[in-house]
Amino acid sequence: MKHYELKEIVKYLNKFKYISRARRVEDNTIELSFDRENSIFFNMRRGESFIYKNESIRPLQSYNAPFDTLLHSLVSASKIINIEIPNGDRVIRFLLSPKSSYKEKNIYLQFEFTGKHTNVILIDSEEIVIEALRHIDSSSSFRVIRPAIKLEAIPSFNRNEKEVKRIDNIEEFLIKKYIEFEKKRVKVLKKQKLLNISKKREKLEKSLNRLANPKTLSIEEKKYQNLANIVLANLYNIKPYNKKLETYDFEGNKITIDLPKNILPNRISEYFFKKAKKARAKAKNIHIEKENLTTKISFYSNMYHAIERAKTTQELELLVPKRAKSQRKKEKIKECELFWIDDYKVLIGRNSKENQALLKIAKSNDIWMHIRDIPSSHLIIKTDKQNLPESVIQKAGKLCVDFSLKQAGDYAIDYCERKFVKIQEGSSVEYNKYKTIIIRKDGVEIRE
Repeated sequence: MKHYELKEIVKYLNKFKYISRARRVEDNTIELSFDRENSIFFNMRRGESFIYKNESIRPLQSYNAPFDTLLHSLVSASKIINIEIPNGDRVIRFLLSPKSSYKEKNIYLQFEFTGKHTNVILIDSEEIVIEALRHIDSSSSFRVIRPAIKLEAIPSFNRNEKEVKRIDNIEEFLIKKYIEFEKKRVKVLKKQKLLNISKKREKLEKSLNRLANPKTLSIEEKKYQNLANIVLANLYNIKPYNKKLETYDFEGNKITIDLPKNILPNRISEYFFKKAKKARAKAKNIHIEKENLTTKISFYSNMYHAIERAKTTQELELLVPKRAKSQRKKEKIKECELFWIDDYKVLIGRNSKENQALLKIAKSNDIWMHIRDIPSSHLIIKTDKQNLPESVIQKAGKLCVDFSLKQAGDYAIDYCERKFVKIQEGSSVEYNKYKTIIIRKDGVEIRE
C-alpha cells in the first residue's frame, strides 16, 4: 500500500460513525461493515496487502480462532472514536468504543501494511496486545506480537515516496482495486482448477482405453477352456517337476503348454478353468465398467465446462472447494464427489452406480435433490436434522445442474427429505412431499 492511498482511505473512513460487523472472510482478508451498508475489505496478505470495497458476501468457510472471536465481540457494533495513521507509518489505527466494553476501556484495531510483517492487531488502551491475526516471536522479529505483551512501536524511517498524488473519488478507487484483484485471482484459480479436473478426466480416459474388448475376452475364455481340457486329458503325463507339457490338441496339432508354478498336477486344469471363468465374467460385465467410466468422464466434462464459465472466485470455490479435498482424504469417500456449501456437506453422484450408493448412505432427514424429468446426478445435503437456509438449497441446485448438463436454460429441481424417496430400480426413484426451485444455467442455448 502506498502512503498517500492510506491517507485518502483514512480520510474517507472517518466519515463513518460505527462498525456494524467485523469478521474474517478469507485466510488473510478482514471485512469491516461501516454504518451497516458499506463493506470495506482489508486484504492482509504478506507483501501484497491492499484495501478494496465490494458487496458483502457470506464466507465459504467459518473462522473460529481466538482472534476471530475477539474481533467479532470487540469490534462488531463498536463506535468509531477516531481513525488515524500514527507516526506517518503504513498503518491504519482505529480507536473504538466496544458495545460491551473491554475492561470498560476503549480498544485499538490496528492494520499494519508492513511487508512480511503485515498484520491485524487488537490492542487495549495500555498498548497491550489482546490478540493478533499473526503471532510473531522474538526469533522472527525484535517486535514480539503475542497476547498480553506490550506492543513496541514500529521503528521510524525516512520516506522517499513522493506524496503528490490525490485520489478524486476514493469509492471508485476502492471498487477498481477489487475488480483488478478479482480478475487476476479468477484467472489463476481457473487455471489451477481446470488442470486438476483435466488430470482426473485423463486418468479415467486412460482406464477406459485400457478396457479389454469383449470379443478378445471371448477368445481368451475358449483358449483357457481348451488348455484345461487338454491338461485334463494328459494328466497322467504331468510330473510335479515339469514346467511344460508337450502333447497334441484335439485336432491332432502339436502343442506346448506352459504349466503354472507351485500348483499340483491334479489342480492345473482347475487353474485354467478358473481363468476361463474370469474372462467370461469380465466379458459379461465389461459394458457396466465402460458405462461407469464414460459417465464419470461426462461428469468431469460438465464440471470443466462450469469452471470455464465461472465469473467469480466464490463460484470457483463452490465448484472445487479446498476443504472437500482434505475432508475426502480424512473420511475416505469414494462413491461420490464431496462439496461444502456454507458449512453444509454436499454429496453428488457421478453416475447411476454412485446415485444408488448415495441413496443408501443418506439419512432420513438429509435432503435429496434431482433435476426433474432429466437423467442427472443425485445430490444429498447432510442436514444433521437442521433446517437448511434457502441460499444453501439454491447453491446446491446450481451444482446439480452444472454437473449434469452443459446446455443453458431454466431447469426445475425437485428436492425433499430422503425418507420420502423410494428406490424403484437401479437409481430410478419415486418421491413425494417435495418442493421445486427453478435454476437458470447461463450460456448459449443449444438447439437441435
